Amino acid sequence: MSPAATPPHPPVPARRAVVVGAGISGLSIAGQLAADGWAVDVLEQAPGPRPAGYMIDFFGPGFDAAESMGLLPALRRRGVLYDSLRYVDATGRTTARLSMGAFLRASRGRFFSILRPDIEDGLREWLPAAVTVHQSAPVVSVDPGSPGTGGGAPGEPAVVVLREGTRFEADLVVGADGIHSTVRREVFGRGEDTLRLLGYHVAGFIVEDPPLARDLGPVVTLTDSLIRQAGLYALPDGRVAVFAVEATDNPSVPRDQGAHLATAYADLGWRIPAVMERAGDEIYYDVVAQSSCPHWSRGRVVITGDAAYAVSLLAGQGASLALAGSLALARALRAHDGDLGAGLAAYEEQWRPVAETQQAAGRRNATFFVPRGRIGQVVRRVALRIMGLPGVGGVAARRIFASSLPSKGHTGD
Repeated sequence: MSPAATPPHPPVPARRAVVVGAGISGLSIAGQLAADGWAVDVLEQAPGPRPAGYMIDFFGPGFDAAESMGLLPALRRRGVLYDSLRYVDATGRTTARLSMGAFLRASRGRFFSILRPDIEDGLREWLPAAVTVHQSAPVVSVDPGSPGTGGGAPGEPAVVVLREGTRFEADLVVGADGIHSTVRREVFGRGEDTLRLLGYHVAGFIVEDPPLARDLGPVVTLTDSLIRQAGLYALPDGRVAVFAVEATDNPSVPRDQGAHLATAYADLGWRIPAVMERAGDEIYYDVVAQSSCPHWSRGRVVITGDAAYAVSLLAGQGASLALAGSLALARALRAHDGDLGAGLAAYEEQWRPVAETQQAAGRRNATFFVPRGRIGQVVRRVALRIMGLPGVGGVAARRIFASSLPSKGHTGD
């Protein structure tokens, strides 16, 4: 008689993670958790990927993170290299010009420009099939649960509830839902101190205009203006990405954003009034703010990206820090596998100093980008002309790229 077959061991259930937000932070941490064996659901309140957005310069820690994640080829295919940047007055006269060559050399080629929505598009292409993305899934409540104790107590799962009543239980919930984070509000409180308004509104949209794109060529063009600034970026397919930022103390965005842009930017002259008239319905529009939360984790919940440490558009590096921060979180969880609390604490200890340094830089530099008075405008013009002198731009670029890189300990390498 043959020996009885050994009964198979029951499969070990995968750890379940819920990621709230399908932006850069959410998609990147979802893919990394899935690669580590987690079953991942991503909950996004929007009905689909958001096409509206603005052009960013991509370099620094996020570039290294994208390379480590295997994401860099997808982003490079969507990226653009510009020759120079110029400022123009209301008549179109150039008031300052900078070569982008110095930045490209200082970064050793690890620099390009890319539309923020194209980063998300590249992430969706890279995302493992094991990740399930739920669109039109607005979250209304989050219970953080408890991670248990080192003595082996299992704790309680976190629970996320959608507006239509669906419940998700999870071993880990990642709040990656932006500066207006529902997860941050539900888990860490509704205090106004979690969001610091910097006194600006920002908008971005895209127009189809091959003649304008040809006229702009490989040159980023920004208005040398007060209170409001607009920028135009020609894309390779004949479209033009439009960027607009306005100094204002109004904490609310306008109801009719297209009409507001057409009116508010009408006095900037040059090509701007005609472009603003074409803003259409697909507009990214928001306040410029920084998120500031005393703690990034509670129970089985952690916040990351703009939900935890938005640096603001005027600081730059937001998308870069979103990618690098998600990598830091994934590595901390991996290093403390089996001890969720220790992993979340290590992530915050390593990454908070990096984020807070960039936030401080953003607050210092905001008035340089959008001066409110003539003195600030003159200071900016002088600084740009100095940077345009032979050799000076290269020195400035090297300092920028050196300051954008966190230490090895912060990235987890």
